[in-house]
Amino acid sequence: MSNHKIKILHLIKSLGRGGAEMLLPETLKVHDREQFDFHFAYFLPWKNQMVPAIEVLGSQVVCFKAKSNLQMFLRVREISRYVQEHQIDVIHSHLPWAGVIARLVGKNTGVPVVYTEHNKWERYNKITYWLNKLSFSWQDAAVAVSDDVQQSIRKNAGTNFEELFLPVVQQDNLNKKVQKPYLLNILNGVNTAHFVRDEQAGQQIRQDLGISANALVIGTVSVFRFQKRLDVWMEITADILKRVPEAHFIIVGDGPLKEELLAKRKALGIEERLHMPGLKTDVKPYFSAINIYMMSSIFEGLPIALLEAMSCGCAVISTKAGGVGEVVEDGKSGLLCEADDYMKLADYGVQLLQNKELRATLAAGARARVQADFSIDKMTKQLEELYLYLKEERG
Repeated sequence: MSNHKIKILHLIKSLGRGGAEMLLPETLKVHDREQFDFHFAYFLPWKNQMVPAIEVLGSQVVCFKAKSNLQMFLRVREISRYVQEHQIDVIHSHLPWAGVIARLVGKNTGVPVVYTEHNKWERYNKITYWLNKLSFSWQDAAVAVSDDVQQSIRKNAGTNFEELFLPVVQQDNLNKKVQKPYLLNILNGVNTAHFVRDEQAGQQIRQDLGISANALVIGTVSVFRFQKRLDVWMEITADILKRVPEAHFIIVGDGPLKEELLAKRKALGIEERLHMPGLKTDVKPYFSAINIYMMSSIFEGLPIALLEAMSCGCAVISTKAGGVGEVVEDGKSGLLCEADDYMKLADYGVQLLQNKELRATLAAGARARVQADFSIDKMTKQLEELYLYLKEERG
């Protein structure tokens, strides 16, 4: 491998099937590999579902094994050695605990650190919040995935930021001494060329789940965590089924609340209509089987699965949680309600199930929206500009 390439190390707690984790191989597909060489490091060895997707693209993945958040701190010296041995130019960390570790490694090695914030600070527990806050000024740049997330950083981080506008790789910027860390928005993106509706794959999923070809389906792809409020999602499902009993529903995913959610589905008596196929590496066929994508989250950053569903031409009904309201244009690419008014989603669901024309309009609007403003190509170009700027700045 030629020495002129700029070497980036992505550092993240796990490489499981969370939104931030799934984005890493997707961005790798479209990055300029002639100019950049990407390495990936993670801590939780049992959360490794994304490793094959990264390795098949020719990038190196290393696991600095840790069983807990606190054990991650014991890996700082080892990661610092890796950074020096592989001549890493920029460390790019994701999510708070990996962010704290990356800042310590940056202090040890003098390598610039970029941190992407995927969530609002108000939702972190106290230990996570304070570790993130106390170390936040040690990095070179912070990237927010939505305006909502950037506002949360400004409110909570206790740091004076220099706003950085892209493109930044210009001599006048390089000569200007400004206070760091930089703070900028780089909105999450989706590979709109890949996430295109595949009717044949969608029909195969329907056949596998025992759903007729002509049935209307509401679905979601989600980690089974509190913030997603899938228990509420199921209550909404039960309400819709009272009015549209022929509808079907799909939840793709897994997580810590699995048993609780299976019990909830049974208690609501909706087992025959709500299909839960588990964790899936390839979710595009499921988006292709879904007519309406529904989210009932109480908080979000800028959810990747939502962008993928929209790219696949799913009409959206959702709470206006976090960055969702920045992506979905109410009445154009979906229907939105306030997070506390989540049962309104049942009315939206019934409305779209019964109105083919509106459903088609919103589905087309969803696809057009991500193509225009949330392409992964735009996102990766902005990241590359930032990497170049930080490397040039360090000289």
